[in-house]
Amino acid sequence: MTDAPSYGFDTLQIHAGAKPDPATGARQTPIYQTTAYVFRDAEHAAALFNLQEVGFIYSRLTNPTVAVLQERLATLEGGVGAICCSSGHAAQIMALFPLMGPGCNVVASTRLYGGTVTQFSQTIKRFGWSAKFVDTDDLDAVKAAIDENTRAVFCESIANPGGYVTDIRALADITDGAGIPLIVDNTSATPYLCNPIAQGATLVVHSTTKYLTGNGTVTGGCVIDSGKFDWSANDKFPSLSAPEPAYHGLKFHETFGPLAYTFHGIAIGLRDLGMTMNPQAAHYTLMGVETLSLRMQRHCENARKVADWLENDDRIDYVTYAGLPSSPYYERAQACYPKGTGGLFTFAVKGGYEACVKLVDSLEIFSHVANLGDTRSLIIHSASTTHRQLTPEQQEAAGAGPNVVRVSIGIEDADDLIRDLDQALAKACG
Repeated sequence: MTDAPSYGFDTLQIHAGAKPDPATGARQTPIYQTTAYVFRDAEHAAALFNLQEVGFIYSRLTNPTVAVLQERLATLEGGVGAICCSSGHAAQIMALFPLMGPGCNVVASTRLYGGTVTQFSQTIKRFGWSAKFVDTDDLDAVKAAIDENTRAVFCESIANPGGYVTDIRALADITDGAGIPLIVDNTSATPYLCNPIAQGATLVVHSTTKYLTGNGTVTGGCVIDSGKFDWSANDKFPSLSAPEPAYHGLKFHETFGPLAYTFHGIAIGLRDLGMTMNPQAAHYTLMGVETLSLRMQRHCENARKVADWLENDDRIDYVTYAGLPSSPYYERAQACYPKGTGGLFTFAVKGGYEACVKLVDSLEIFSHVANLGDTRSLIIHSASTTHRQLTPEQQEAAGAGPNVVRVSIGIEDADDLIRDLDQALAKACG
């Protein structure tokens, strides 16, 4: 598309990155189910491998179907480029990979998806990296946690599971002052509700498995680069600013400028880590993105209605939805997320752990699954599942205590969802 910034979100979510297939005229982006691509000649092949020409070499690195999705997501997020990969967890490792080295750390929000907390507190140690967890509402604590070995600050725009709303601009001011990037997981909000790059984020990550695909069919992840960070401003990011031995001393930032991070993610990250998105997954996600704004509007409407009903029910201790006036994040949400605060939140059930388990087992429309962002309404008891590996203190900090359930409100009839919750609560609470 030409002059893309002049188009609205609803147009871009359908058209960005795509055009009719030149060989057949197919209007929908084809699934290019191929491993490799024929070079025009030996000179063409050498130019591709030397990063002197952009093109397709091998589907671990690049694929035409995946490339359309990358361009579309970069456009919707306001970035210069994107790297799609096999899952949201892969996207997080891919996001950190060009930045980190042995002895380096990332400052991470305490309000993160339980799997992310485990990945950051346990798994990344095997790379020689570490994470410092802080309450990102405590800006002084964030500043204090950043040291000479910190290479990024990581947060979620709307945190899973509690639906907490992050002040991205405030964190960006801190990371700008420290000369390090801010990485924002925008999975729960999506670019329709939140644009982290416009609020100062350097990188945006997604589990495309969730709202972007929206139909619970495939897993995927994506890292979007703002193109605004100066990787050569200091010596903290040698992968991007120093000579790269694997490419005969090429300096990514010097050579590719704003696209340095994106090129590194493909030429080094996907080449060596192999966390590749398959073309069929990209195809399903592209189809999902076409209706993103329509679905997110309904998710928000339904979530507000269900959350309001739950808040006024005597069997419920509290509801964490930031779209409720009672939420401590309500004013921030109205300012930063004017279109809505998504479909994800938690609520605490009187009766504790046992009542939560009984509630989950008694629902009929809600599906008990370890996922979110589906068209279907989903529920899970985080303390016994997604956050089970965490300590009780970590569970509480993440908003996943034993008396709490997480819901991802779908696009069904909201009154039906309320009736389903009502009958299940009757069984759970007596």
